[in-house]
Amino acid sequence: MKSKQIDRRIMLKGLGSVCIGLPLLEEMISPPKTHGAIKDIPIRAFNVFFGLGIPSLLQKEGYEGVLEPLKPLKNKLLIMRDVDQVRCDVSGTNAHFDGATGSFTAMPAGGEAKAGGPSIDQLVKHAYHPNGMPADMVPTLIGGTYFRRSRVGRYLHSYNLDGTVAGIMQEKPRDLFDRVFGFVNVGDVVDSRKRRLKRSVLDSVINQYKYFKGANSPLGSASKTRVSEHLERIREYELRAFELKTKNENTPQRPPRSKILHGGQADPGGQGVDISLKELTNEWRLMAELYALSIKMDRVRFGSITFLAAGERIRLSGDYYYNDRKVFEFNDSRQLNAGGDQGCSHEWWHKFNENKPNSQLRAHAHMKMREVAYFLSLLDAEIESNGKTILENSMITISTESGDGRHNDAKRELSGVFHAITSANGRFKTGHILDVAEEGIDVYNTMVHALGSKKRLGPNSREFRQINSILS
Repeated sequence: MKSKQIDRRIMLKGLGSVCIGLPLLEEMISPPKTHGAIKDIPIRAFNVFFGLGIPSLLQKEGYEGVLEPLKPLKNKLLIMRDVDQVRCDVSGTNAHFDGATGSFTAMPAGGEAKAGGPSIDQLVKHAYHPNGMPADMVPTLIGGTYFRRSRVGRYLHSYNLDGTVAGIMQEKPRDLFDRVFGFVNVGDVVDSRKRRLKRSVLDSVINQYKYFKGANSPLGSASKTRVSEHLERIREYELRAFELKTKNENTPQRPPRSKILHGGQADPGGQGVDISLKELTNEWRLMAELYALSIKMDRVRFGSITFLAAGERIRLSGDYYYNDRKVFEFNDSRQLNAGGDQGCSHEWWHKFNENKPNSQLRAHAHMKMREVAYFLSLLDAEIESNGKTILENSMITISTESGDGRHNDAKRELSGVFHAITSANGRFKTGHILDVAEEGIDVYNTMVHALGSKKRLGPNSREFRQINSILS
């Protein structure tokens, strides 16, 4: 029996406009009017930042070195080496801040808490949504797991057209959950004041859920099952984020504080914090899963996510495994034979030497790529109506702050900065590792131009230079 078609933008809505997006269902796909016609895929752009960088020499090893965890996704990534961000150098600071603020903007910082211009995700957003996002969407989602604070540019990587931050940084999984799901509009109040939802977000959509599961549902049996699994997944993340005691509890207590440090405690005088690999990755992976879920449910299309800040200072400990292979045993403080900031992983980058094994740095960089790959893989697990995954259909840009961690040469630090990008629905030449040898500003402008933005990064007097080597 032919199912009734429903619009992809349909939502399960509870009283007060709490929105729980539906997964993509067969009933949401438009019947082809011409051969091969498919329903439009939304434009999405997200920036993924990881701290401290990958020295250019290690990048040249490709997927056989520290980039190994990205290898399963190699056909869906374009790795861009030798990208120059020297124009981001600001006198009196260092590459940790300069390079980080220049990531995704290609401009020198405009101040302690301001970039020198917009980030690429916001240029694309403005091109498609100049009047703002629909009311049921988060305008820009910014999240991450990090500890080094000082200047905002170290950890926040999404900026408005004027260089101001594009949103509040969510550094706790439960806060990100609240940002996406846990608020309700109070009627039609003009000033859009909001109050926090005190119960499970799923309690607000129970009647709609029953309808979609019932005899009068427009959904087929397969789609009914997907809806059930989808809502169960939301509940699972909610339980983890809020540490609810039971699945039937209607008024859960507020969740306890995250088990890792946040706020000022996370950066006590810049001296660094002790943390185990398990503590770090548990927090990050819940954050990554919630962020990916927000994208899958079409609650957000633009933003950034950070795994460890620029110039990150942590004293990491614990055994590191990849694919059941023990890669390394982290114990930064003992291996550096120092405490405080001198005992942090940050120091391995400053000690980088082309003529030495750099075992500790390699292990840290490899681990960072494992966690970046974890987030990307979540988006690669969801197939959309054109037969491609969300990862393939989106412009996901991955970058960092420096090409070399030594502070004695700004050009060395801000040249050769690692970049990777996904296909953006066929616009970019994925499946390759390219030595681009171009300025970041030209690479970024080529990217946003390919996605339809008429605005450019940098001064108006700068001529647009398209980097054809990265285009499909």
